[in-house]
Amino acid sequence: MDTSLENRLQRGCDALGLECDAGHRQQLLAYLQLLHKWNAAYNLTAVRDPEQMVTRHLLDSLAVAPYLPAGNAIDVGTGAGLPGVPLAIVFPQRQFALLDSNGKKTRFLFQVKTALSLDNMQVHHQRVESFQPSGSYDVVLSRAYASLRDMVSSCRHLLAPGGRFLAMKGSLDPGELEQVAASCEVLAVHALAVPGLNEQRHLLELALRQVAAAQAGQAMAGTQNRG
Repeated sequence: MDTSLENRLQRGCDALGLECDAGHRQQLLAYLQLLHKWNAAYNLTAVRDPEQMVTRHLLDSLAVAPYLPAGNAIDVGTGAGLPGVPLAIVFPQRQFALLDSNGKKTRFLFQVKTALSLDNMQVHHQRVESFQPSGSYDVVLSRAYASLRDMVSSCRHLLAPGGRFLAMKGSLDPGELEQVAASCEVLAVHALAVPGLNEQRHLLELALRQVAAAQAGQAMAGTQNRG
């Protein structure tokens, strides 16, 4: 990775209002180097041009940073580690879990964790429906779900009381919000401006409604008691 990529990354972070020191930039670009290398054999991403990787992977992921609530987070369906790896790099004081059912992608992520010494990042190779963590998460984050309803249905057991869903989307479909209106309250819809990307990006912030959350907790407790 050459200096032009670091300059591109620095300009993008500046445009996002995100503090990203030299050490973080080096780690972010080292992650891209690993992704570029592994992609040749494992086909982890369709984006192969390094400049486009900076824009579509790093900056697209980091665009959510200003809106990330406090607490521990899980990136569901993380794939090659997006947005989880970039966020774990720039927020080393916070804990991030990365979950994916694809073995070749989680093997890559274990290599990233080791190579970059990301002690604040845990990798889990499992389907979300069967994943039962020892604790819940304050933030459930994903850019993998085509359907908001599917995300809420699949991931609600991971969310801590008072926690937040963060769904990264392209164009905004009001119909999607209507589909989850009974179970979720939409707290905010953020229009994201990704530097260098002339495409729509949105971040939806949702919380389970209290009644729905209580019912989900009762159902989970009943399942555990039967077990």
